[in-house]
Amino acid sequence: MAGCTSRCRQGVLKLIQSLQRLVSGTLTKDKTDDELEMTMVCHRPEGLEQLEAQTNFTKQELQILYRGFKNECPSGVVNEETFKHIYAQFFPHGDASMYAHYLFNAFDTTNNGSIKFKDFVMGLSILLRGTLREKLEWTFHLYDINRDGYINREEMTEIVRAIYDMMGKYTYPALKGDVPQQHVDAFFQKMDKNKDGVVTLEEFIIACQEDETMMRSMQLFENVM
Repeated sequence: MAGCTSRCRQGVLKLIQSLQRLVSGTLTKDKTDDELEMTMVCHRPEGLEQLEAQTNFTKQELQILYRGFKNECPSGVVNEETFKHIYAQFFPHGDASMYAHYLFNAFDTTNNGSIKFKDFVMGLSILLRGTLREKLEWTFHLYDINRDGYINREEMTEIVRAIYDMMGKYTYPALKGDVPQQHVDAFFQKMDKNKDGVVTLEEFIIACQEDETMMRSMQLFENVM
């Protein structure tokens, strides 16, 4: 299960690295231009000072991220179809649509079917600069598809299948009919401490902290930005 979860997280990492390359190298742009851009977008984000207080980014970093976000999404919002199109480019040999759907929902914290700059940067702040617990909480909410505060077997099965579909022909080991179920069984054996059929946030965090592979995969984010 650790390998499957690592692939999942590496997919998010690819997205973050691509966004970093997209927005890097633009620090020389005049500050006045940045302020003007912040007033021109259709869906204006929160003020930079407020976002700086709410995230782990500096005002200058937020300006860079906003410029890249606006270049890709001139309207100031990303809908699910656009998000899926962007994410699919990182996995040309598989079908990333379902996993992108779950990832989109994790960023769309208001459940309104779109990701605004604030949604995007708040999630990115956790993944890149958050504490270990914050990163694990974010991952838990990604897996908690129906957002009832628990991860059940059906949800985990859907996540595992989405990861295998995303990896496509590069899936290792090669996907057989019982492989997703084996991963789900291993996940619950490790995570479901009281054997009640669901995994709580605290069970998830404790089990992840005891897993060296999981901890290494969480550290992948720290050097991205």
